[in-house]
Amino acid sequence: MSKISMPISNDFCPQTLFLYGTYKEDGTPNFGLFCWFSYYWDKELGVMACIGGEKLTKDRINATKVFSANLVTEEMLPLADFLGSTDGYRVEKAAHTLETEKGQALNVPVLSCSPVVFELEVVNTMQMDDGSVMLCKIRNVLAEEFLSDASMSVEERIQKIAPISTTCSTYFSWDGKNLGKWGTCFD
Repeated sequence: MSKISMPISNDFCPQTLFLYGTYKEDGTPNFGLFCWFSYYWDKELGVMACIGGEKLTKDRINATKVFSANLVTEEMLPLADFLGSTDGYRVEKAAHTLETEKGQALNVPVLSCSPVVFELEVVNTMQMDDGSVMLCKIRNVLAEEFLSDASMSVEERIQKIAPISTTCSTYFSWDGKNLGKWGTCFD
């Protein structure tokens, strides 16, 4: 197989989507859609999250040093696309109805519809020119009970939650089906 040089991008490296949850100053939940999320090891599993540009979610994480990372599934895609395509400083986004609960370890909002949620505490932030890379301690993982069912294969559990990935400004199902371009999937 021959290779060619291409423009710098991450186009063919799909990334899992998460809705980051914070509380606004008035206590209402705020969620933003992000995919620059990965893991690191420092005596225990941690999370690396990067947020570029000016965003309400980033402002609130910087203010509180805590947030939730709610795994996005196919069922959640219209909500996630709306939250990711709407400026967090706009009133319409704040008024969108969300079924949430409070985190069990940290004061963070958790989406009831997400099957896997990390409660994260920022322990180190590297400020870049237009973004921030945050190293986070995982303070709790909330998951649907069936995900601990060892009688189901990992494949069956993944298929049941149907997580979304993204690349090339497009959403994809777990099995690689194109689910639409960013900003076109919300109702």
